[in-house]
Amino acid sequence: MEKVTGIGGLFYRAENPRDLSAWYEQHLGVTDVPDSYEKTPWKQQAGSTVLAPFPKDTEYFGNESQQWMINFRVRNLNAMVAQLQAEGIEVKLDPETYKNGRFARLHDPEGNPVELWQEG
Repeated sequence: MEKVTGIGGLFYRAENPRDLSAWYEQHLGVTDVPDSYEKTPWKQQAGSTVLAPFPKDTEYFGNESQQWMINFRVRNLNAMVAQLQAEGIEVKLDPETYKNGRFARLHDPEGNPVELWQEG
């Protein structure tokens, strides 16, 4: 069976796409979509990726109107949390360490949940 080899993009609606892209680049290092084919888009490091549908009534994303949540892998969760907090971004660090790692939660400027994950 032929299978997909990874995620090629995540596309979603935004009130202000340009400002939101700039926020992700400034605070998380996810570069904006290139404006030409000669430029290279953001490349993620190889690692685990989970595609997990949740029940329609899940509270895991926070606001029930949110239909998606992105989870980014990070090398050093403590350093990333400190960096974001120093920039005035509210981040909630989950105090528990799970078998698969540690997590933190923040929201982008449009209220979308963003989860940070340091693999265990």
